Amino acid sequence: MNKSTSTRQPAKGNIRIISGKYRGRKLPVLMAEGLRPTTDRVKETLFNWLMPYIQESMCLDCFAGSGGLGFEALSRGAKNVTLLELNKAAAMQLEKNKALLKTEQITIVNTNSLTFLAHCSQKFSIVFIDPPFRQGLAAKTISLLSNNIINKQLLESNALIYIEMESEESIPVIPNDWLLLKEKTAGQVTYRLYQCP
Repeated sequence: MNKSTSTRQPAKGNIRIISGKYRGRKLPVLMAEGLRPTTDRVKETLFNWLMPYIQESMCLDCFAGSGGLGFEALSRGAKNVTLLELNKAAAMQLEKNKALLKTEQITIVNTNSLTFLAHCSQKFSIVFIDPPFRQGLAAKTISLLSNNIINKQLLESNALIYIEMESEESIPVIPNDWLLLKEKTAGQVTYRLYQCP
C-alpha cells in the first residue's frame, strides 16, 4: 500500500507465502504507517476464488506495499506480476524480496499508481486494488482503470479486478459492465472480485 515517506527507520515484520512454488517462504516487510498487508485469511479466500484464472496470468498490484498479493500470485503460477509502490523504502524492500526468490517474473515500479494507470498501455488479466484506507484511492483507481480500458484496452478479455477496502466505506461507483463474481467481509475489510468483459 502506498504511503508517505517517513524519516524514521521503520521496523520490519514478515509475510508468508501460503501456497504454490514458494509455499511457506517468509519475506521481510516494512511495518510502517499506511502499509497494511492483506491477512492470510483474506488472501487464502481470494486465491481460492482466483484458482481457475491464475495460471499464466499477467497481474498488476496497484498498491503493492508488502507485496503479499503479488508474490502469492507468482507462487501460484502467474506468468508475470507488476508491483506498483509509492514508498521508496517499501519498493526497495520489494526488490530485495524479488532477489531472495531469484525470479525475473516480477517487475517493481516505484511510482504513483494513479499516474501509472493514466498512461499505461500494457495489458493485464488480473488487477489488485488494495489501497491505504480512508484516502478515497479505490474510487480514483477504479475510475482511471475504467477510462484506460476504454481508451487503451489495458485489460485482457474477461480480466478480473480485485478490490479490498474498509467495510465502513461506501462502495465506489463501479462501471456498469463489471460483473461482481464474489464478495466477502472479514472484520474491518470488505473484498470483492469483479470481471470485466
